[in-house]
Amino acid sequence: MFSPMAFLIYFGLILIIPIYAQMRVKSTFNKFSQKQSSSGMTGAQVAQKIMQDNGIYDVTVEPVKGKLTDHYDPSKKAVRLSEDNYYGTSIAGNAVAAHEVGHVIQDAQDYSFMRLRSRLVPFASFGSNFSFIFIIAGMLLGMSQLLLAGIIFMAAAVVFQLVTLPVEFDASNRAMGQMVASGIIRNDEEKSSKKVLNAAALTYVAGALVAVLELVRFILMYVMANND
Repeated sequence: MFSPMAFLIYFGLILIIPIYAQMRVKSTFNKFSQKQSSSGMTGAQVAQKIMQDNGIYDVTVEPVKGKLTDHYDPSKKAVRLSEDNYYGTSIAGNAVAAHEVGHVIQDAQDYSFMRLRSRLVPFASFGSNFSFIFIIAGMLLGMSQLLLAGIIFMAAAVVFQLVTLPVEFDASNRAMGQMVASGIIRNDEEKSSKKVLNAAALTYVAGALVAVLELVRFILMYVMANND
């Protein structure tokens, strides 16, 4: 179906794309972790201020172990910031904290894509865990029905990743707007904050791109198998 060279190029791409995205995130974050915010606010203070400015008082801000482990847990109503970002006063840490609060604001405003993503979680989880089992079984047994089932399950996981993109980009846009409006960053710090947020978004874009490429590959395999 594909030439050996095409296979090498394809697998090279799906390996290089996520690695590049991770390297970009780490290098950008490390660079701006060394630059202190002019406000002198910690990530925890940034998160709390933005939430207060938006009338949100039912969400806690907590430190969590690890690096770049920051996330918002809507089920527990908690923003969890990695310790460096929670206690630190860097531009990078402030931007990450504001991004996570962007998700809090989405939740408070019942943002449609966030609501859709939440509903897709069980389907995406099932698809991620079982799609390859069906696909491999279908390929080994020569049963196109199993292959198709695996593709459908994989498609659910891919849709979840695609829906995640507008959720993450919107959270970053909200973060920038809130930091500027709240006076957390000066004009000359906006560019640096955007670089941090854009680098983080790149990981989601890379993940979605690889997922789509894999889905297309298996769809082509299914089509070819049924044409033989």
